[in-house]
Amino acid sequence: MAESPAFYIRPLTPKDRGWVAQFMDNHWHSTKIVSRGQVYYGHLLDGFVAFEGTDPGEDAPPGKVVGLATYRLDGASCELMTIDSLTPRIGIGSALVDAVRQAASRAGCKRLWLITTNDNTYALRYYQKRGFHLIAVHVNALEAARRLKPQIPITGQDGIPLRDELELELPL
Repeated sequence: MAESPAFYIRPLTPKDRGWVAQFMDNHWHSTKIVSRGQVYYGHLLDGFVAFEGTDPGEDAPPGKVVGLATYRLDGASCELMTIDSLTPRIGIGSALVDAVRQAASRAGCKRLWLITTNDNTYALRYYQKRGFHLIAVHVNALEAARRLKPQIPITGQDGIPLRDELELELPL
């Protein structure tokens, strides 16, 4: 069995905004994120990046990007806005969620929450295994979200119509 590649995580900096915008355009078709009827721009958010390999230190160039998570703080809440793991099932996503959870705790947040869509059964399994609870179903929320971000498709994973936002929460 091949050994999984090592990776390391660091916080995003303002210098990262350009490549983060390009990454989001490539993976999300836009830097625009709609959550609960509000528009955010992912490349302007706080976050963490995962690089392949081991941390080369400050003067050396980083490795290849293998994951990205963005979040926003709002009082006692922290919303996980985006998460991408380009090499599944080796712990990148979990490490990114943990980094966001730690940042939220340090900021005094009482909860970490996120929105996913009704078609994303993988995300439902993933987050529940990590202690998140489904706390709300926002019925037909994507109808309004499409007015703000027309790139949201009508049909999602496995041919499931995209209609609802599902809210999950992890108490901190």
